[in-house]
Amino acid sequence: MPTGPVADRTHAGSRPETTPTTPTTPSAREVAPEPAEPGTATAPEDGATRPAEPPASPPPTEPSGGTPAEPPTGGTTPATTPGGPTVDRAAAEPAPPSTVDTPNDAAAQPADPGAADPGAARPISAPPADSPTSGPPADSATTGPPAESPTSGPPADSPVSGPPAVEASPDTVLPTGPAAGAATALSAPTMLTPIIRPRSEKDAEPAAEEAEATPPPTDPEQVLASYQWRFHHETLRELVEDPDELRAIRDRLTEKLEPAKDNATRARLLSLRAVVSRILGDLGKALADGKLALGHAEATGQLRRIAIAQARLAHVLQWRGDFTEADRLFEEANSSELPDRLRATMHEHAGRSCYDQGRYMEACNHFEKALELRKVEDPDLIARTELALDAVFSKVAQNGWGPYPRERDEILQVHRPPVPKFSEKVQRWGYADPDGKLAIAPSYADVQPFHDGAAWVRRPDTRTWELIDESGGLLIKASSGYLGVGSFSDGLAWVSRDGNGAWLAIDKSNKVVIPAGFEDVRPFRRGVAAVRRGGWGAVDRTGRVVLPTRYTGFTTALTDGRYVDGFTDEGLAIVDLGGRKGVVDRSGQVLIPPAHPALVIHPVAFLVGNGSGQWGALDRRGELLIEMAHPSRNDVIEEIDRLLADTKPVL
Repeated sequence: MPTGPVADRTHAGSRPETTPTTPTTPSAREVAPEPAEPGTATAPEDGATRPAEPPASPPPTEPSGGTPAEPPTGGTTPATTPGGPTVDRAAAEPAPPSTVDTPNDAAAQPADPGAADPGAARPISAPPADSPTSGPPADSATTGPPAESPTSGPPADSPVSGPPAVEASPDTVLPTGPAAGAATALSAPTMLTPIIRPRSEKDAEPAAEEAEATPPPTDPEQVLASYQWRFHHETLRELVEDPDELRAIRDRLTEKLEPAKDNATRARLLSLRAVVSRILGDLGKALADGKLALGHAEATGQLRRIAIAQARLAHVLQWRGDFTEADRLFEEANSSELPDRLRATMHEHAGRSCYDQGRYMEACNHFEKALELRKVEDPDLIARTELALDAVFSKVAQNGWGPYPRERDEILQVHRPPVPKFSEKVQRWGYADPDGKLAIAPSYADVQPFHDGAAWVRRPDTRTWELIDESGGLLIKASSGYLGVGSFSDGLAWVSRDGNGAWLAIDKSNKVVIPAGFEDVRPFRRGVAAVRRGGWGAVDRTGRVVLPTRYTGFTTALTDGRYVDGFTDEGLAIVDLGGRKGVVDRSGQVLIPPAHPALVIHPVAFLVGNGSGQWGALDRRGELLIEMAHPSRNDVIEEIDRLLADTKPVL
């Protein structure tokens, strides 16, 4: 399809910049680690799980619905219980008051503003010393000593029989509309209230185990990080151990939140408080906190922080039955630039959201992607997936597979503009709607695709371009004299009157926003564009130079095979200076000086090559992470995966 002289460029052979990924239903624990507070260390995300011998004859329990459960007979534990595999993973983000530096926090995210190295993530230099590998990540926040349940085999709880007898309130809203008919799992007990595990069961645990337990942490974030979660076998949602404890944690989070002034800290604490409120069934409070947290996260501009806030808010919306918006946020949060372990967790939760809606094929697809992304062995993920698949197949046996899986654009509710279409009859270009029907008559000699609701077109009798909207209405006349044009992005487009240089940026009203002429340009991405004047640099949407034009190259390579002209969604770019590559961020700060013959951006590190076929890795602070002694960058990626094998994202 013909395009104008300047169009969005991508490296030859590169894949699309946005890969289809599906978020997950953050079960309160699985939003990946967020940056720690300034000047503080982070708490380990994983806690140890010790199997405890269940009492020989557990007392009968009464589920939250008020229907007494059948007591087990013969002193054995029922084979099917409301709880899934025991989970002892982080339910919160890394907690500030710890003295432990965990590699996943360090590698995955930039530090909070005000830290010793702003924008840099903590380095990952080795696997955590005491980080266990068993037990899935905790889904949300609760306190108290971890429940000492076995990590394999059926849990020792009595079965829950039937949904709780409660009435809906503004905080417990059942879904309405088309989703309600398909949501066959919504009669499950935790839709209206959490499932409370009776205290008598916890009291029955052996005293010896309690004596050996370490003193519980007091900081609410550390408490959440060390909580041991279990899941209901039918709803796949958290079992609440002690609601009063959770309320106390929420109060302590509020105490920490009141003096917090920076966006990063407020985003973290508000989204954690939303997690706790969701688990307690206070969905109105959870929704308010989740929306505020996302606003603060977006103000930081940090990709991981925004994704975490989106996933936590999506989880609240899922529980409220607003599946359309929940699924959209899950999908939007799952960027290919995030670490694989975080993406795996998001797929897992997206699968649970699909399960709630009766979309069982789509749920299975998400669970499969989660397993694929976790390249190292992950017994916890496998255990959770087995629990989820058992629940899926049970529903499928009753109701069938449900609706066919949706495409990414359908989930994201992406607007589909008219697309260029050539008429053989009149030998002219026009546009057709997504269904193939004629939308704009074929009357142009050349056209470009629509971007930001506008497209450049050229009529047969002129060499200059004009701008039209999606209805064919004229926005900028051909008499403006633009021989070179670029697609609109972030509300701006680069244009040139000679078609070879002197590029300037205009808006859709033809107002010149950046008058300075540049020799070459790239489209704006998240408010910044690469430009060349003598050398390559970058400007923001006001024309302010954020990176001096002194570099010989500005193409960014990613480990997933994509090449980006300029900055990634995370705000990083690879620059070339005399054949040596380095990394800069969107603010113009040099993170890695141009000193490496080869460099590729990894979600938690930087892969570097010495030009002789040997590869290693630097952490996000530029310090050596893996020696440059590996024959390929794939070997380095596998080594990073091994270093992060014990890390568990916290949503």
